[in-house]
Amino acid sequence: MKKNNHLSPPLPWTIPFIILSILTVHSIKITSAACHVDDEKGLLAFKSGITQDPSGMLSSWKSGTDCCNWAGINCRENNRVTTISLYGQVDKPDSYLTGTISSSLVKVQNLDGIYFVNLRNISGPFPDLLFGLPKLLYVYIENSKLSGPLPVNIGKLKQLGALSLEGNRFTGSIPSSISELTQLTQLVLGKNEFSGHFPAGIKQIRNLSYLNLEQNKLMGTIPDIFKSFTDLRILRLSHNEFSGKIPESILSLAPKLAYLELGHNRLSGQIPSYLGKFKALDTLDLSWNSFTGVVPKTFSNLTKIFNLDLSHNSLNDPFPQMNVKGIESLDLSYNNFHLKEIPKWVTSSPIIYSLKLAKCGIKMNLDTWKPAETYFYDYIDLSENEITGSPVDLLNRTDFLVEFKAAGNKLKFDLGKLRIVKTLKELDISRNLVYGKVPAAIIGFNKLNVSYNHLCGQLPKNKFPVSSFVGNDCLCGPPLSPCKL
Repeated sequence: MKKNNHLSPPLPWTIPFIILSILTVHSIKITSAACHVDDEKGLLAFKSGITQDPSGMLSSWKSGTDCCNWAGINCRENNRVTTISLYGQVDKPDSYLTGTISSSLVKVQNLDGIYFVNLRNISGPFPDLLFGLPKLLYVYIENSKLSGPLPVNIGKLKQLGALSLEGNRFTGSIPSSISELTQLTQLVLGKNEFSGHFPAGIKQIRNLSYLNLEQNKLMGTIPDIFKSFTDLRILRLSHNEFSGKIPESILSLAPKLAYLELGHNRLSGQIPSYLGKFKALDTLDLSWNSFTGVVPKTFSNLTKIFNLDLSHNSLNDPFPQMNVKGIESLDLSYNNFHLKEIPKWVTSSPIIYSLKLAKCGIKMNLDTWKPAETYFYDYIDLSENEITGSPVDLLNRTDFLVEFKAAGNKLKFDLGKLRIVKTLKELDISRNLVYGKVPAAIIGFNKLNVSYNHLCGQLPKNKFPVSSFVGNDCLCGPPLSPCKL
């Protein structure tokens, strides 16, 4: 099955796996009697706080029926409710809940897991009722609209094993008391609006396997605290405003770390050669920073890496020879590389989804490039090189292509011979030597630029601006000048 095209492949410790483990290992659902009166009151109070439920997610929650049989509810010993698992589905627009989290949910005293994921429209502040649930171990309230600051005393939730508030609208600094949550194995606060500095006290949470603070407004240096963590497998700090160098204690994570994501920050200096010791590394993202110098030769030791993004830095030649058996996603764009050709270890990769080598000093004929695998390509960016030949043979062997960019090359081919797959949404082949007519299939694109080529004929119906078509030999029709009869 085709993977997501992100530098974040599915992980064995993500929520569905956790829930499945909890429910299969510990769950014995008892349905011989109605559920406890407090559980029913607490759950119905939660339902009363929901103002919209278009998919009927809570339709089975009815007074006088056994709440252990309600959708999303699980009971264990003594017929008490122990988990609430409510999931919206990203591909179903009506699978959401609008409303607030009722404080009366605290009546469900045996709760050890709350999973409110992709409900999208749950609003209000951090739910203080969590402090009144002594057995609570797992909290996942993700991708909704909770807002305001985290409580300064969040450290009182000492029993928590996992806390994820990803994808909400929380603001302010991350409270220092978070360091008291020493039982956590997962701390996920990404995709919010937290500001201030990286909370150095996190070093006290020694059992972390997953730390995610990405897509916030955190600033300052990344503290040199990573010797504390012996089990960290995922570190996501991308899309913040961190500055300075990569802290040396990151080296201590080498035996187990699989995902190191520091992209879209203000980090500087040279890429540490010790990153070559990260033998378990699947994903490395250092993009959109200010790294200088060369990529360390030790990168040849990263034999298991599948996703590598070093784009938008100031890195220089030579690029080291990699010894990977396959690569799924590679982006080296917009550095100071002069690769001359697409690397052989990319060409031989048995499965690859994304290849971005814009402005990498590539001088080759695309007709001679014969990659081992083309079928699963979804993103290709070869812009601003000196590539000749035609991409038609390559692109006509893809079935999932979403984006093809090759602006500013010397490609010469008949645009009409390009097979336009249904998934293709962005095409930029501007400033080349492309000829022929513009196909009608462009109507399905989100972005298009075929400017400054040798195209001719009447344009099909389209929604694009003049800038998408200017500089061709004899194109006509909206948004250009009318065709002459």
